[in-house]
Amino acid sequence: MESRLLNGGAGVGEGFHDEDCAREDQIITPWAATVACGYTLLRDPRHNKGLAFSEKERDAHYLRGLLPPATMNQELQEKKLMHMLRQYKVPLQRYMAMMDLQERNERLFYKLLIDNVEELLPVVYTPTVGEACQKYGSIFRHSQGLYISLKDKGKTLEVLKNWPERNIQVIVVTDGERILGLGDLGCQGMGIPVGKLSLYTALGGLRPSACLPITIDVGTNNKDLLKDEFYIGLRQNRATGQEYAELLEEFMSAVKQNYGEKVLIQFEDFANHNAFELLAKYRSSHLVFNDDIQGTASVVLAGLISALKSVGGKLADQKFLFLGAGEAGTGIAELIALQISKQTKTSIEETRKKIWLVDSKGLIVASRKESLQHFKKPWAHDHEPTKTLLDAVKDIKPTVLIGSSGVGKTFTKQVVEAMASFNEKPIILALSNPTSQSECTAEEAYTWSEGRAIFASGSPFDPVKYNGVTYVPGQANNAYVFPGFGLGLIISGAIRVKDDMLLVASEALAAQVTAENFEKGLIYPPFSNIRKISAQIAAKVAAKAYELGLATHLPQPKDLVRYAESCMYSPVYRSYL
Repeated sequence: MESRLLNGGAGVGEGFHDEDCAREDQIITPWAATVACGYTLLRDPRHNKGLAFSEKERDAHYLRGLLPPATMNQELQEKKLMHMLRQYKVPLQRYMAMMDLQERNERLFYKLLIDNVEELLPVVYTPTVGEACQKYGSIFRHSQGLYISLKDKGKTLEVLKNWPERNIQVIVVTDGERILGLGDLGCQGMGIPVGKLSLYTALGGLRPSACLPITIDVGTNNKDLLKDEFYIGLRQNRATGQEYAELLEEFMSAVKQNYGEKVLIQFEDFANHNAFELLAKYRSSHLVFNDDIQGTASVVLAGLISALKSVGGKLADQKFLFLGAGEAGTGIAELIALQISKQTKTSIEETRKKIWLVDSKGLIVASRKESLQHFKKPWAHDHEPTKTLLDAVKDIKPTVLIGSSGVGKTFTKQVVEAMASFNEKPIILALSNPTSQSECTAEEAYTWSEGRAIFASGSPFDPVKYNGVTYVPGQANNAYVFPGFGLGLIISGAIRVKDDMLLVASEALAAQVTAENFEKGLIYPPFSNIRKISAQIAAKVAAKAYELGLATHLPQPKDLVRYAESCMYSPVYRSYL
């Protein structure tokens, strides 16, 4: 080998193309400039502005000639990109275009998402992200986030240190076993942490550099993926038991060692048996949050608080029936019971009796208790066994019907008509994602209830016209809560998550629904105001952290709403002169 280092031994200029003319068996040192300028600057998504670089910036940073002579401000770039996105007829094409933009021009990506949140939220997250995860291997272009697999056991801390950012505030992690309502997608579940963290920045104002998406790959039991030549994960059946627990323990320890006590770890789309165990195991030692259990619960509780302003009565007066007794269903049920317990000063064991759950074997009743999973046992009440949802509805006569089953078309015409027969305004929440898995559509809910249902869903539905009246369905989307919730934890320096924080987040969200929203049939505020909503939620969560003695950022700011807003990331271009 030559005595001088190839590809830059005499500086970035001289010898720059040595790598191109080197033999394939020669060792090359991948030198890079430490200050981004010229071509490197145009390939740096955090600082690239494309045609928005001014004449002076082009001269100062060696960009002259590397761009066409025209200049275009950020607003015009945004207009052009929205025009382009609207030309795509296939949602997955829009998703891929947005991901490419994020890798090319970070600030423009977030400007686009913030300014057009209602239009683009279904593109970067549900329902399109579900299809993206299913096809992640085929559409994979560039790596986003960190992949920690069984191959890395014993080296997890080293893997974390490979990530270029050191000041990480929030990690969203999945093992891909239960992606939305689509099942085990293994390593291809990475689309979920990437999408969630995009929303943390766009909706909650966290810095992109402070966010880290992680997928823990322990294999997959999806036979189609294991046979797929484009699959990007480990080609083995999913590890369980001690092997799985040891890798997760190593990961949790490494995260705290590398990023400190105050990094928020959000568990996402783990299967029920692991989701509950991980949350129970680590909630006392780490700052952890499970969005499927806790985030969903907080959003649904907010919707119920809001809906009761239209229906009348108190939460304690309602009777609840769930279709689905997994992490989402039982998480929502527990938070409702906790809220009623606090409001009525009665025991949570007593308030749970107002809530009934149906799983795949029928109504959860006391006679089934011995065969139930531990997280279902608190909901096993005295009642005759009931096999079908329709029979359960007729027997229990609930005022609120909530679907979290992950099975589409289960709120049938007979079920909705039964709800409408003994409720003037039945509350029907079809929460399963993506759209294909929704328990019923907005049109079905309004039509079968003769326009009387108060309806919200997990995935978005278009407004419905029935008997000359236009009904606007709400979306019980976790994106209402988790960005502001996470922001509140971070600005307060919280070290643990408590259920009381979820309750105040629900109340803060419900308080944002206006009389004008109610007139349209909405029980959630429009997403166009989401940053203001997130600031309100963050302030309430932070205040509760200070009240509980769990905050470390001292002293407490006098105006937490204003402080939360001041901490939010702005995607507006910066000047580099």
